[in-house]
Order: sequence, then structure tokens, then C-alpha cells
Amino acid sequence: MKSLIAKPVAVIVLLFARAITAVRPFWHEGRLPRRRSIFFANHSSHGDFILIWAVLPPRLRRRVRPVAGADYWLKSKLRSFIGRDVFNAVLIDRNRDARTMDPVESMGEAMKEGSSLILFPEGTRNQSDASLQPFKSGLFHLAALHPDFELVPVWIANLNRVMPKGEFVPIPLICTVTFGEPMHLVDGEDKDTFLERAREALLALAPKKVAE
Repeated sequence: MKSLIAKPVAVIVLLFARAITAVRPFWHEGRLPRRRSIFFANHSSHGDFILIWAVLPPRLRRRVRPVAGADYWLKSKLRSFIGRDVFNAVLIDRNRDARTMDPVESMGEAMKEGSSLILFPEGTRNQSDASLQPFKSGLFHLAALHPDFELVPVWIANLNRVMPKGEFVPIPLICTVTFGEPMHLVDGEDKDTFLERAREALLALAPKKVAE
């Protein structure tokens, strides 16, 4: 029953996201990824992955799974339905002491099954004044374990203004989702060097007033 409801709900979410944000995607050199990908993005809103998902062409949207915190998306039956059934999210337990499966292993299983991922390497929403928070190590480990995947930086602009913290009614604003040049882990590249390179690739896509 849930699976029958999930598809029309997904269409409603898609149309609502596009109507509220008038979202415009910009692709590096106008081309879509040619291989399975990890789309890694800045994170300021619970709706971030929905916006990325909404601008993907149907053939990519069908095989992409967002990575999200289980503590938020399992908090109620409605959120659980949206996270699990509508978006088929890879839900990560962020409580180190309570979780039974390593997050990288959970994401890796989804990748082995043929899914692309939407990942937020900051690990949590950025509510600071910094353009980006430090990256967690998950992106590095996934890049090392799955070198066949393209790593695509994605900058989401304006969504945090559509739904400011503490507000319940979205404010219609034009949002953009900018996809950068795909990258890969270089042979012999260490974790810190790679994560800094990934961070710089993401910041390069940000509007100048944000990146400064």
C-alpha cells in the first residue's frame, strides 16, 4: 500500500519544490554525469536533497538515493514514510554508541546495488557564518572503495532563505543548483588533501558573496 502512495506523493513533492523555488539547474559544460555518481553538496536545510533530486532528469532521479540522518527522518510516521518510501533514503544512525552498522558500509551497500548517492559531507546542517563546515571522512572512504563513481560537487543557493530556521511557511524565492566538474580520488592522495580539494571544488561553485 505504501509503495502505491509513494509514487504520487513523490510527484507532488517534485511539483511543490519546483513551484516554491523555481529552481534552476546548471550543469558543468552542460553535460550530465556519464556514470554513477556521488553528488556531494553544501547543507543548510532539511530540504537540500529534495531540491537536488527535483532537478535531476528522470533517468538519474530513479537511481539516486539521498543520505540522511535517521534521527530526523524516523522521528515521526510521516517523516519515516517520506524518507524511506518516497525517497528511499539511506538513513544513517549518527549515534556512534547506538548504531549497529558503519555509515560507510551502509552507503557502500547502496552503491553496490547500483544507486547513485546525494551526500552532505559536512555531516549536519551548517547554521554557522562559515561558508562550509569541515568535511567528515565518509566521502574520502567512499571514493577509495568505489573509484568507478564520479564525485560531483553541487552548490545549492538560496534554499536556506526559502525556509528560514523556525519558520513553517516557505517563502517563494528562486533557487539554483549548480553542478561542478566531476572529480576522483587521485592515486596516493591522502585523506586531508582529498577532502580539502573536494571542499575547494564545492566552494568554487558558490556565489561570490558566499565564498568570500
